[in-house]
Amino acid sequence: MNIKADSTEFAGKRVLVSGGTKGTGRATVERFLAGGARVMTAARETPELIDGVEFVQADLTTAEGGATLAELAIERLGGVDILAHVLGGSSAPGGGFVALTDDHWLAELNLNLLATVRLDRLLVPQMIERGTGAVVHVTSIQSVLPLPESTTAYAAAKAALRTYSKSLSKELGPKGIRVNVVSPGWIMTESSVALLQRLQAANGGSIEEARQLVLDSLGGISIGRPAEPYEVADLIAYLASDRAAAIHGAQFVIDGGTVRTV
Repeated sequence: MNIKADSTEFAGKRVLVSGGTKGTGRATVERFLAGGARVMTAARETPELIDGVEFVQADLTTAEGGATLAELAIERLGGVDILAHVLGGSSAPGGGFVALTDDHWLAELNLNLLATVRLDRLLVPQMIERGTGAVVHVTSIQSVLPLPESTTAYAAAKAALRTYSKSLSKELGPKGIRVNVVSPGWIMTESSVALLQRLQAANGGSIEEARQLVLDSLGGISIGRPAEPYEVADLIAYLASDRAAAIHGAQFVIDGGTVRTV
């Protein structure tokens, strides 16, 4: 299902989406394209490309990869009006905190925090020069609802990203740049489907039983389902648009009611 978009909403806007080749990132790229934007994204390997997207092969978990993307964004697009940081994920093993080595921690921090910090540092100054721009950081409800068996480092990195975003908003608001945060819960991406298949293979039973296992581990989702990538993408696009011109320094949770506290 695709959300209908005003094809002129982002006309003339230059958008960079980190992590935009699959899952929620790809949905975000497609949403901005549908709104008439010129869009650039990057990945370590060349993906199935989306028509009309400027693609850069770069590893954003490294300083060199971030510098390459920022340089080409300025060279090819002439600058960036909207930064949507969707890049993230976790490859840390289960087993709790004792299973996490320094290398695991550094990998989670580079992917979920420092990749964003570096791109902001490289690209936000040209927004400041123009006195306008929008930045959206995608964190996770795990920053307040960590799963200690397997996501301690990921959750800590996303919590740090949320704090960094708040600090950045205080600095950039007076300079004409809005900064907001989107915190999703479980999203039904390709990775989520693969997770269900792994759980089914490990435990037997059906895909539906595997799905219920994930729901139970989260303490349930009030609406009874995970979010779809296009739903998260539409929230990101809204916060980057002129419709949200007075929204700044805020966090928007899109988790179907998973987090049950205020």
